[in-house]
Amino acid sequence: MKKTVKRFSILAAVVLVLAALLISYPALADSDRPLTVQELPAASQQLLRQAFPESRVAYAKVSNDWFEKEYKVVFVDGSKVEFDRRGEWKQIECKYAQVPSTLVPQPVLARVQELFGECGVTAIERDRRGYELKLDNRVEVSFDKAFRLVDLDD
Repeated sequence: MKKTVKRFSILAAVVLVLAALLISYPALADSDRPLTVQELPAASQQLLRQAFPESRVAYAKVSNDWFEKEYKVVFVDGSKVEFDRRGEWKQIECKYAQVPSTLVPQPVLARVQELFGECGVTAIERDRRGYELKLDNRVEVSFDKAFRLVDLDD
């Protein structure tokens, strides 16, 4: 009987420790920290200088997650750019302007112009599967990595 109680006590203690770790995981995993543009990775700084030379940065921050690090830059006009841990852009949203055409892959831009004429790209997102664009006519278009049109939402 004493062995059973002792084993149960040890098991209960282990369960309590695991529960405490699981409950505190979100607090430990996510930490945002403001930073200056000069603290961004070199690739991010270069993109900001080339694609957004006239835009003023309102703030920049880094988010440290247990699994990845992300950077976010928000401009005074409300536009924003998100970068991965290497400083490569992941998402660009322009509130009152268009995404610079130099940041949209040429085959994607050509296909959008073919389908929609002179519609501008107001947001673009890139991941391992491809690209998703939002146009100024409120249409959303998705392309795979080979720049083939895979989805169109209007």
